Amino acid sequence: MTGETGIREGSLQAPSRHPLDWRSAEFTDEAALEKELERVFDICHGCRRCFSLCNSFPTLFDAIDASETLELDGVDKKVYWDVVDHCYLCDMCFMTKCPYVPPHPWNIDFPHLMLRAKHVQHKKGEHSFRDKLLSNTRGLGSIAGIPVVAEVVNAVNATRVGRKLLESTLGVDATAPIPKFHSTTGSKRARKLAGKTQDVKPAGPTSGKVALFVTCYGDRNEPHMPEDLTAVFEHNGVAVKVVEKEKCCGMPKLELGDLETVEKYKNFNIPQLKKLVDEGYDIVAPIPSCVLMFKQELPLMFPDDADVQAVKAKIFDPFEYLMHRHKAGLLRTDFTQKLGKVSYHVPCHLRVQNIGLKTRDVLRLVPDTTVEVIERCSGHNGTYAVKKEFRAASVKIGRPVMNRVQGANPEHYSSDCPMAGHQIQSGLAPHEGETSPRSPEHPMTLIRKAYGL
Repeated sequence: MTGETGIREGSLQAPSRHPLDWRSAEFTDEAALEKELERVFDICHGCRRCFSLCNSFPTLFDAIDASETLELDGVDKKVYWDVVDHCYLCDMCFMTKCPYVPPHPWNIDFPHLMLRAKHVQHKKGEHSFRDKLLSNTRGLGSIAGIPVVAEVVNAVNATRVGRKLLESTLGVDATAPIPKFHSTTGSKRARKLAGKTQDVKPAGPTSGKVALFVTCYGDRNEPHMPEDLTAVFEHNGVAVKVVEKEKCCGMPKLELGDLETVEKYKNFNIPQLKKLVDEGYDIVAPIPSCVLMFKQELPLMFPDDADVQAVKAKIFDPFEYLMHRHKAGLLRTDFTQKLGKVSYHVPCHLRVQNIGLKTRDVLRLVPDTTVEVIERCSGHNGTYAVKKEFRAASVKIGRPVMNRVQGANPEHYSSDCPMAGHQIQSGLAPHEGETSPRSPEHPMTLIRKAYGL
């Protein structure tokens, strides 16, 4: 349908992303930002296809519907910032709902507009100590993961008193899932299993040897993930080398709008990874958000950085990598254990990569295994779900996923994002005969179990 202006209602062309011009003066100009917020919010009001996604859109639409004019001009500008605060940059509106993304002339990129607003908030010093602390994942893990300290932190966090203290001092909701800390890192565990493969065989876009970017969460919170990945890859003739030094990928700071710190992390990580790429290594990471950071966000922030673009071309989701090997006949299918029914949640930051359901495809290779795919947001979204002011909204967003898992009563439930897995767990009730809900298992953990490794 074409209106009088000749602008189509939607677009049949593939969406495209513009580089993020975050260093320009206009990017942080508040008047220019407010004008763009008004333009985009008015278009969103007239469309409303995103009403079922995050809480940003109901916040906007409810405010408009409650205004005297029933239009955006009747909404207090303070609401604009409530909309910004509820956005956690999942990218689902851009990728699955909005008909006006580039190359449409209206040029709507809602997540990057929210990022721009968050950057303005950051530049004005409006983020709390809590927000800065929670986004410093590498630093937090290094302190809380010290031997003895880790055990004390975990013990205190497991008590009702400890959780109430966290809530009263930092605003971390007492009912939200929070990660445990480990003193034996994922890097150490992975290195014990890495480097056993000698006969490296390239296949398709894969070289047959990978550099493992362990990630902050994989290093200190769930160190079995990089360990399981290494075991599975080496079992399949893929040589693994753990990245010697790494900082946070930058996604937590990106979600806070702290783009200067994202750049600092980039300046440390990219030279390490580019050197490995030059040595013939591909790159994998066990957390979808970290892969997405190197695949999408850093390349959009630094479009002229050749090293960033080189890393982008060689980083893979782990199951994407395994399916490339499978197509070439190089993935072993000598599974010794069935998995039965698996409820599999696809994280938003994996869906955004547009690689298809590779995790599902690998899980389906295991005999006597059925996989129920759930493509909805869990509601965890970085640090959103642990903040007291957003906890109720996060549970509401994730409830359909929790209900699907509860109703399926699977032998296993899983998500590529371990934080999403624990968010799902927080909304489950114990099944008959159980005293507490079963824990989620990472898909790579399930594959390792199926191999009997």
